[in-house]
Amino acid sequence: MPFAHNDDVDIYYEVMGGGADDPTMLLINGLGSQCINFSEAWCAMLVARGLRVIRFDNRDMGLSTHFSDRRPDADGAWYSIGDMVDDAVAVLDSVEARQAHVVGLSMGGMIAQMLAITAPARVRTLCSVMSSTGEPEYLYRSPEAAKQFDAPAPHDLDSHCEAWAAGLRVWGSPEFADEARWRREAERSFERRFDPAGSTRQSMALATAPPRAALLRSLDVPTLVVHGAADTLIGPDAGRRTAALIRGAQFALVEGMGHDYPPELWPRLSDLFADHALGRRQEFPG
Repeated sequence: MPFAHNDDVDIYYEVMGGGADDPTMLLINGLGSQCINFSEAWCAMLVARGLRVIRFDNRDMGLSTHFSDRRPDADGAWYSIGDMVDDAVAVLDSVEARQAHVVGLSMGGMIAQMLAITAPARVRTLCSVMSSTGEPEYLYRSPEAAKQFDAPAPHDLDSHCEAWAAGLRVWGSPEFADEARWRREAERSFERRFDPAGSTRQSMALATAPPRAALLRSLDVPTLVVHGAADTLIGPDAGRRTAALIRGAQFALVEGMGHDYPPELWPRLSDLFADHALGRRQEFPG
């Protein structure tokens, strides 16, 4: 299995399609999310649009290094968002990609933003999806979503599947709710590597990260910000704020999309990501 190495942290990754000379798209997962959430079928859509696609497990998820035997620092965090940025750079180094079109979803959007801020030479284009600037005043979360987000961690297969579905009932794309698909997704993630404590450790990295508003104002990377109109976990104003701060950024609001990415939305999202990466003109209503 392929692993990139950031000091003593091993990051599992997969490469799909194309060769080293083809445009590379790096996909960065959200909180508690394994790389398989970017399903093979969705990645194939991006490959068909002319991209070499890389997906990887963030630290503490999937097949990458877990921090279960390590102690937190004085701030109560095991690592920082900056450390997770370094993991992403290690993946790019491992696949010999000098630059990449970087797409990050939710927490992955925050990692992608910091990658563009701290290593702009490695980022050809940036796409921040269902994410935020880290400013609490723009981070709306419905009471129902907040309650479910803070619910006790699951401990076995059945509780994991129920927690997965319970969250998506609140913040998922309402038009595309599919309990059977949610169950299949949850079972697959459980069987691959179940570690709810890893999500807690990732959450602490987010909690200790300062807002990025001032840094985003200085960013000079072609940027597309995508957000779901039906997102109740991170409201659309967080995306609008992100786009407003980044010079020249475009904002695309996807109607019917919540804080998830059901198969019905893959063609639309794939077009958004690929057109932005490959410089195809896009027009979005004001």
